[in-house]
Parts: sequence; C-alpha cells; structure tokens
Amino acid sequence: METHAVQEFHVTYFDADCGRTRSEVFETLEEAERFACRHCHGEDNWAVVDSVTVEHVQIAA
Repeated sequence: METHAVQEFHVTYFDADCGRTRSEVFETLEEAERFACRHCHGEDNWAVVDSVTVEHVQIAA
C-alpha cells in the first residue's frame, strides 16, 4: 500500500440564482481561480479558494 499527498483546490461560492452555498474541487489553482472569478460578478456573490492537501492511498494489486 502506497500513500502520497495530493494538492486540491476547493472553491466555495454563493449561488445567488438559487440562494445556496456550493462547492467545487479543482486540480489546479488556475482552474479554481478562473471558476471563482466567474461566480463573483454581482454585489451579493462571493467565492473562496482553499488549498487542501489530501492523502491518497494506492493499494497494490
């Protein structure tokens, strides 16, 4: 069994169309920031990008 850390980028944002907070996961910071910028177009909209380190476990076959 092999364990390695992987960096993910989580974007939490407010979807004003439905009035809910939502979340998406991206592999690169650039993708996450681009997505966040698209959701910050109005006065009530906001988005936060968090860098998260996740340990993935790969089981040998």
